[in-house]
Amino acid sequence: PFEVKEAQDGDELRVGRALIAPGGTQMKVVKSGSGYCVKIDPNAGPVNRHKPSVDYMFDSVVELNHKKLLGVILTGMGADGAKGLLKLRQKGARTIAQDEETSVVFGMPKEAIKKGAVEKTAPLYNLPSEIVKFGE
Repeated sequence: PFEVKEAQDGDELRVGRALIAPGGTQMKVVKSGSGYCVKIDPNAGPVNRHKPSVDYMFDSVVELNHKKLLGVILTGMGADGAKGLLKLRQKGARTIAQDEETSVVFGMPKEAIKKGAVEKTAPLYNLPSEIVKFGE
């Protein structure tokens, strides 16, 4: 039910769409008219030695002060995303991490859980329905 694509500068956020940051860039979410879009910055430096960085993107969402947010962290190596997900949760966002059983590498979800950033875990195959439930 989701369109998944590599983001391009100015792509709008919309229901049913997942945007992936292009390699070697940073991606942030910004207000655009009555909605939101992504800004791609190839010149922004690494965050946590990563480019793209999940924390960079999550931090941009925190700054928007939107009332209804869902942060999801998936399989991956290291701790990128854990601090940003915690900031989202502290702002009242719902947060989900991919569970250990279905993660290829449990590093990023594990670090987010250790920081107290994760409200619940779910297997990869249940994440789409969790996201849809949140949007209802």
